[in-house]
Amino acid sequence: MADLSFATQPHVAIPDLPTAVRSGRTLLALDLGTTTGWALHGLDGLITSGTVSFRPGRFAGGGMRYLRFTNWLGELDRLSGPIASIWFEEVRRHAATDAAHVYGGLMATLTAWAELRGVPYEGVPVGTIKRHATGKGNADKAAMIAAARARGFSPADDNEADAIAILIWALETKGGLQ
Repeated sequence: MADLSFATQPHVAIPDLPTAVRSGRTLLALDLGTTTGWALHGLDGLITSGTVSFRPGRFAGGGMRYLRFTNWLGELDRLSGPIASIWFEEVRRHAATDAAHVYGGLMATLTAWAELRGVPYEGVPVGTIKRHATGKGNADKAAMIAAARARGFSPADDNEADAIAILIWALETKGGLQ
C-alpha cells in the first residue's frame, strides 16, 4: 500500500530538534494528492516518510479514495500515534480540474478527520515550503528532491520530498512560530 523510506541518520537529518518535539509527540506532514507524500516524526524521534496511492480501482466508486484515505489516517494514528498535529501543503492553484477536485476532497477528509479527534492542523503555502527547503519559492521538483537528499533522506519522488520539507519546516520553525 505505502512505500516507506527511513532517514539513514535521523539525528543528522535534523540535528537540533525543538524541546517540544523531543517530548514524544507524533507529528505528521502531508503532500495531498492521488499519490500522497507523507512524513512522520514519531514518538521516538525517528522520521519516516513515504508515499501512498489513493488512485481508485477499476470498479471502485468515486468516494472510495476518500474512505481509503480515512482508513489510512486511522491506521497511521493507531500504529504511530496518537498524532499530535498535522501540516499539509496548502495549494491555491491547480493546473488541472481533476487534481483540484482530488485535493479538495482529500483536504476535506483530512480536516474532518482531525476535527473529530481534536488534532490541530495547518496548511502551509507552497512557496513557504519551497523557500525554506531550497531558498527559492518557486523551486522545481528536482530541487525539492535534492534538498531532501541533502538532509539525509532518500525520497522516492517529489511527493515524498515535499512532505519531508513540510515536516522539516514545521520542526525548525515550531509550526511557523519562528
